[in-house]
Amino acid sequence: MAATQTLPRTARAQDVAEAAGVSTATVSRAFNTPAKVAPAVRDRVFAAAAILGWLPHAAGSALARRRTSIAGVVIPTLGQEVFATQVEAMQAAFAEHDITLLIGCSNYDPDQAAQQVRTMLARGVDALAVLGQIPQAGLFEVVQARRVPFVITYGSAPGSTHPCVGFDNATAFSEITRYLLALGHQIFGMILPPTLHNERIVARLAGVRSALADEGLGLRPQHIFEGEYGILAGRKALRQILGANGPRPTAIICGNDLLAIGALFEARTMGLVVPRDLSITGFDDISMAGEIDPALTTMKVNNVEIGRLAVEYLVSQLCGEAAPSEVLILPALVERSTTAPPPK
Repeated sequence: MAATQTLPRTARAQDVAEAAGVSTATVSRAFNTPAKVAPAVRDRVFAAAAILGWLPHAAGSALARRRTSIAGVVIPTLGQEVFATQVEAMQAAFAEHDITLLIGCSNYDPDQAAQQVRTMLARGVDALAVLGQIPQAGLFEVVQARRVPFVITYGSAPGSTHPCVGFDNATAFSEITRYLLALGHQIFGMILPPTLHNERIVARLAGVRSALADEGLGLRPQHIFEGEYGILAGRKALRQILGANGPRPTAIICGNDLLAIGALFEARTMGLVVPRDLSITGFDDISMAGEIDPALTTMKVNNVEIGRLAVEYLVSQLCGEAAPSEVLILPALVERSTTAPPPK
């Protein structure tokens, strides 16, 4: 009678704990709340899990089934046209591969974003896209440990080892600034969305400052307004900047088109003629930008292309194909009617 063959036992969390020299509770924390685990310990747990081929239960079940045909994307808000456009492009591109897209909205809260990423991983998503960096220690390492391909979209993080599809925010805003400098402007104001937890906005401010510094110029503190998103914030910001002590700016650089449109409306309320008295620029080239009067000078970001390229990268990873881990597109300056040389 033939001997019964003993199948190798599937690795358990306890095996990972023993191999890493930690408790099973620490293994659980490393995967579910990585910020609570010391980086060296976390790396040891991930290494042991990779060697043993162990994954947390939900993700492991998905791996056993090979595919769930579900991908996830976490974005800051659905209230911005640029993000909705990108997600729509992703959804269409994933559909071509019979993959359903789950959408998480973090409301610009990094903790919410991290929780949504963990929830999507627990549901066994095949791939993951995240709009912008999530500043929570070890989160992307958790994604990598679970062998889920991921990509950061819309922005780029210089020096980051994470795959991304986007553009260089600092370079884009440096270009806007140089365009206004070439028109003859020397006193600038800037209206920004909140910089907290938003590396894209920090980079945009840095790009403006760098271009001005090259010409021996700078942004006066009273000419920088950091507030909320949207048209009303742009109106409030312009009134505060132009009401500050000292010389008035002749050019206002806005962190997005909605802020710029708000600034344009407020300038009209204050009796200013744009661009004769004041130049205003936006960013993104949303659908309203070319329809208002005067039409807004801005920079166009091809969010449909970003969404498509992000999906192309993730699908290539799922198929085991090589693909560039960083793809940068070039925003294009769209010169319209809200910019002109400064008043004499």
